[in-house]
Amino acid sequence: MYEWSEEHLAVALAVRRFVDEEIRPVLDDLEFGDLPPYGILRKLFATFGMDQLAREGFKRQLERRAAADAGASEPRRDGGGAGFTLIPVIELCRVSPGLVTSLGVSTGLAGGTIMKLGTPEQMERFGLDLLTLDKVGAWAITEPDSGSDALGGMRTTARRDGDEYVLNGQKTWITNGPYADTIICYAKLDDGSGIDPRHRPVVTFILSSDMEGLVRSKPMRKMGQHASPTGELFFADVRVGRDRLLGGSEAPAGGGRASAKDNFVTERAGVAAMSLGIIEECLRLSVDYAKSRMLWGRPISEFQLIQLKLARMEVARVNTQNLVFSHLERSAAGSTPTLAEASAMKLYAAQAAFDVANDAIQLFGGNGYVSEYRVEQLARDARVLQIYAGTDEIQVVAIAKDLLSR
Repeated sequence: MYEWSEEHLAVALAVRRFVDEEIRPVLDDLEFGDLPPYGILRKLFATFGMDQLAREGFKRQLERRAAADAGASEPRRDGGGAGFTLIPVIELCRVSPGLVTSLGVSTGLAGGTIMKLGTPEQMERFGLDLLTLDKVGAWAITEPDSGSDALGGMRTTARRDGDEYVLNGQKTWITNGPYADTIICYAKLDDGSGIDPRHRPVVTFILSSDMEGLVRSKPMRKMGQHASPTGELFFADVRVGRDRLLGGSEAPAGGGRASAKDNFVTERAGVAAMSLGIIEECLRLSVDYAKSRMLWGRPISEFQLIQLKLARMEVARVNTQNLVFSHLERSAAGSTPTLAEASAMKLYAAQAAFDVANDAIQLFGGNGYVSEYRVEQLARDARVLQIYAGTDEIQVVAIAKDLLSR
């Protein structure tokens, strides 16, 4: 059975120390002062050498790509280091899940998509700067009328015009959108064939924020995850060269619709680690508060209804940690979860995180409703986990379809 090693625990302690020294003191600025998260995240990268590790990983990936292009078989990747990747996610989510959302979209979704499907030239031109966080990335697929129906209902179009494409449309709820330097944009190919728009090919482009006709909105005002700027993108006759067509083809292997679905798996599995951080922090705060808060001359920890809430939080923590450990164990074996499995992980973990945070507010009573005690922020931040990367309802559909197809 997978367990945290001494090395894992040492890394967790170091990251926790960074969080206490560098993030907690500016948490109010992140929440209420419109402080963008990227300076803090870059300092995290520099402190722990994550930028240098990204550069080294980039070189290895280019070498694997060159070997694959030459016909050599690619060795199975060792996922044993995945635990070290998830530890910062868990620790950051104890204090500000929005930081993880911005980081994951920039390096994981935007940078990861380029590294998986881009040409070697695109990897060097756009990918490395995203992996090191020297530049900020966004992953643009959601639209105002196609949230849960992201692919079928997509209205953003790409029309061929000589050696270029012309993009028109709109994207919304785009993490890092207001500040992104590089944007992975999905669009429907408008080739004049008369095919039903729902079934047209999906093409993917690498855009830069300074391209003529591309407009970014200001950050949206949201219920939670204020540390993760979210905005809209507008495309008005944006001209894009073929050098920015992901993979150099309208239909690269694993591209288009398949690329989007693969990223859904990555997002959904990652939500379990985010949820674990929220649950662990809410439980820690609740236990400490229950021991110190006095009522009728007794600490409230002596009351069975309070003990019930704490016990339920612990059950959620154990179950969510087991989901994360199972994912890490499979990663070490080179196994990737199916879409349905990733959906099941996300469905349970996201609901557990919100339930635990909500119980924490109730346990704190009136103090839980004010920002000083932090559980109200964690509840607000946890709520969106049941919406982004596919709503709870969409997870149910994915799971049920898989069951019924057997």
